[in-house]
Amino acid sequence: MAKAKKLPSGNWRVQVYAGKDEAGKKIMKSFTAPTKRQAEAEAAIYLTAKKEAEKTELTVGQAIDNYINSKENVLSPVTIRCYRKYRQKWLQNLMEIPVADLNMILVQNAINQESQHLSPKSLRNAYGLLSAAVRMYQPDFTLHVTLPPKEHKIKDLPEPKAVIRAIQGTDIELPCLLALWLSLRMSEVRGIKYSDISGNVLTIHRTIVTFDGHHVEKNQTKTYSSTRQHILPERIMELIRHRRESADSDEDYIITSCGQTISKKFIRLLEQAGVKRMTFHELRHLNASVMLQLGVPDKYAMERGGWSTSDTLKTVYQHTFTEKRHEIDDQINSYFDQIYSEISHENSHEAK
Repeated sequence: MAKAKKLPSGNWRVQVYAGKDEAGKKIMKSFTAPTKRQAEAEAAIYLTAKKEAEKTELTVGQAIDNYINSKENVLSPVTIRCYRKYRQKWLQNLMEIPVADLNMILVQNAINQESQHLSPKSLRNAYGLLSAAVRMYQPDFTLHVTLPPKEHKIKDLPEPKAVIRAIQGTDIELPCLLALWLSLRMSEVRGIKYSDISGNVLTIHRTIVTFDGHHVEKNQTKTYSSTRQHILPERIMELIRHRRESADSDEDYIITSCGQTISKKFIRLLEQAGVKRMTFHELRHLNASVMLQLGVPDKYAMERGGWSTSDTLKTVYQHTFTEKRHEIDDQINSYFDQIYSEISHENSHEAK
């Protein structure tokens, strides 16, 4: 085992033999850490995994299975289920190949073949799983393959007013408004309890997802940025109060219907009203479009919708001011309140 050497920066570095490139040139793998022990430990872990893969001729399929199993208690059940689907259905030409024999030509050929029937997004998901699993056993192996370009789909969504007219007065008006007005995901809508509301402030910190027919509650949101607060507008507060008055005394959750029931009823209501088809999740897209139309700054739009970004500056170091957040809330609330006012005015004219 090679010994770590101290660098001018004060860190320690270990270099170990990683193999040879296509030209037969020796490849060295470097491990740098703040301490000598840590650098040598990381190098030892790498060499152990490398020897295990070479000794057992671990296949790509086995590597992916091991990777999925190692993440089972960390990732959501839905993500794990998707990973298992990718493993069983996609890139099957690679599954029996030993990890030690994998190369970019084999991967590119498999990508080319799958691209004939998989969407670019699905192919990128499968490739991402493959890369992560292989790196667990071959950290020095970097794949450089060409993936199909991302599809640029332009969503042709209906106007918010048409959607609100279709859902107004129905038993799914509240969950739909939580998605359209506040940009909540279905799992977030289902996870809200009455105790999450203090005054008119709603805290989003819990989700409910359906997995293999079972409803799973998670005391966390999809991403770090998804845990957030909303000042509830009066229209939504009114619907929540009405629901609580008619609910059982021991009922905790505001929305008790399952996601599939809400989604199907939403699509059916749109069809009955002659409104352009859209999914429940696309209510979040509609909300984002409203914020764009109103000129809401990106930082505040991301905060309201719980969207995260890889840009550390925006997600960690930049913060919004409470006064400005209230101003944005009032602006969006006024927009939707105006729609309800217009509908009420139109209905009163129709009744005459």
